[in-house]
Amino acid sequence: MYSAQHLPKLPQKHDNDVIPAVERLSVSRRYVVIILATLYSLSTSSATLAQTLPAHLIEVTQSFLEQITADYMQRSAIEGRYEVEVNRLDSRFHLTHCEVPATASLENPAQPVGRVTVRLQCEGQKPWTIFMPAQVRLYRDVVVSRRTVQRQTLLTETDLMLAEREVGQLPQGYLSHLDQALGSQAARNIAENQVITPAMLQQAQLIRKGEQVIITARRANINVQMPGEALSNGVYNQQIPVKNLGSGRVVKARVISQGHVEAGL
Repeated sequence: MYSAQHLPKLPQKHDNDVIPAVERLSVSRRYVVIILATLYSLSTSSATLAQTLPAHLIEVTQSFLEQITADYMQRSAIEGRYEVEVNRLDSRFHLTHCEVPATASLENPAQPVGRVTVRLQCEGQKPWTIFMPAQVRLYRDVVVSRRTVQRQTLLTETDLMLAEREVGQLPQGYLSHLDQALGSQAARNIAENQVITPAMLQQAQLIRKGEQVIITARRANINVQMPGEALSNGVYNQQIPVKNLGSGRVVKARVISQGHVEAGL
């Protein structure tokens, strides 16, 4: 309640002082205008406090998505970065004020990547539920082609590199390490700077049983090469038995390229 000290002072009337009728009317009008303005300000503030504004809904959704995305990346041991963008709401949209904190949950999809929908729910005296659309962009280093690659090419480090891409835009899948593609064979022609998917690759048989191979034996800074014979077929990074033609001893060696295997000393 407003006291008299907050109201404008009216001119004091003395016995010898007569206020003209026009001046009395002007003062009265100013008094009415001040009261109406004050009442309007109070009613506007009360209405704002009794509503949940779009900015608050967006803030709650943003914080929730940032938290669950960070948790998802840590839990899945994913290296990368993310961006969260919540769709704007009409500024005229309002909900009844929720006297308890609204709860948030991921409606879909199962993981917070790509286009997502968050359910916000008020469980107060006047409950409500709203679904907030948003976009979570997850960026990772993925394997891409360094140059144009022809079909049936055996892929090496000169053909591939890592580059950052938004993985939510890669529905066909992707590879996150070069080793996942090195030594494979291109199943089709691949354009320069194209993301490599599992469907683009096929296992290349680098070594056939009975063929002559070069065995490289490594220990610290010592490399020794010797002739050998493959005793089974082999693809990249596979361990196969190889016979050392010098000593006649059979060793386990890892296929590293066409006609080359590597073994420990």
